[in-house]
Amino acid sequence: MHSDDGQAAVELAALLPLIAAVLLVAWQFVVAGEARSAAAVAARAAARAAAVGADPAAAARSRLPGRLRRSLRVRPGARGSVTVSVRVPALAAGIDLGRVRATASLEASG
Repeated sequence: MHSDDGQAAVELAALLPLIAAVLLVAWQFVVAGEARSAAAVAARAAARAAAVGADPAAAARSRLPGRLRRSLRVRPGARGSVTVSVRVPALAAGIDLGRVRATASLEASG
């Protein structure tokens, strides 16, 4: 009789890089989703600020986590809309994942 313990260990060792890569990609999707959500929150804050005559960029920046503030872009649009975009942080160095955008609008009352 042969023991399969050694073969199972070799197979597991061969699969570990694949498992790590799958987990890294899954976590990258979580990070991208969090960046998109943060951009939406920042866009709503910027739209509120624009509606009352305050600085939309400052309002958006105050709502973003520190790691996203450096890549912040705020663009006013038509009829009080504001578009906020931030760069998606990459978990692996040297990878450009682009930007996520969110647009919000709020009309001034009164």
